[in-house]
Amino acid sequence: MKKKVNFDNISIVLKQPRCPENIGAAARAIRNMGIGRLVLVNPINCDFAKVMKLATHAAAEVVEQIEFYEELKEALSPYSYVVGTTARTGKHRLSVKNPSKLAQSLIPISRDNNIAIIFGPEDRGLSNEDIRFCDALVNIPTADFSSINLAQAVMIVCYEIFNAGCTESHNFVPRLATRHELEGMYDQLKDILVRISYINNKNPDYWMNKLRHFFTRLHLQAREVSIIRGICRQIDWYGKKCFNDGQKGLLCQQNPLEKR
Repeated sequence: MKKKVNFDNISIVLKQPRCPENIGAAARAIRNMGIGRLVLVNPINCDFAKVMKLATHAAAEVVEQIEFYEELKEALSPYSYVVGTTARTGKHRLSVKNPSKLAQSLIPISRDNNIAIIFGPEDRGLSNEDIRFCDALVNIPTADFSSINLAQAVMIVCYEIFNAGCTESHNFVPRLATRHELEGMYDQLKDILVRISYINNKNPDYWMNKLRHFFTRLHLQAREVSIIRGICRQIDWYGKKCFNDGQKGLLCQQNPLEKR
């Protein structure tokens, strides 16, 4: 069956936007391109008069329905696929797609999964800590000057998604695990792996980032996350059982009367 982009499952997330005019222009851009959900994470300045001046009456509904969050982790918890925008590349950043290729890849994913596309603060973009929540990264190619206005970046990415929505795809992607489910799994994994000394407790996030990259490539489904968490629980139970059995044996050696 041929599928197109499901715009209802796509949200634009702005982390700590500093200029209300950029918020308004971004709202107008996503309204132009058929995306209706705008999420703000800890905005530095959200003067609604200035926001509406750039949004205009056409995007008033988008502005009225803006979702606000204090933390990025909380904002991303209901999403199954997260895309981060970046002007920087490096070994700590996942493979980066251009907006056109990203948009094509979102067609099958959007059918049954909520997608968040994150844009960082105007002055510094997304941090490496923010990037760890992402399943993919997108970079807008430029000539000699790589800095693009926030609202312009939103428009470019949304346009490519809209353009991809005019085509059809035969690919199918099942429902993926949400960020809330994945972050619960990562927390549980880190706890277990530290306690069994698989990763160094002095710098666990360094090793966890490698595991995050590994699992990100697999596009885990909810039931697969449940299996991994079940394995962690069993390791935890077995470790505690061995410890308790050892303690009982030690007590019996210290008190021979218990053997009678």
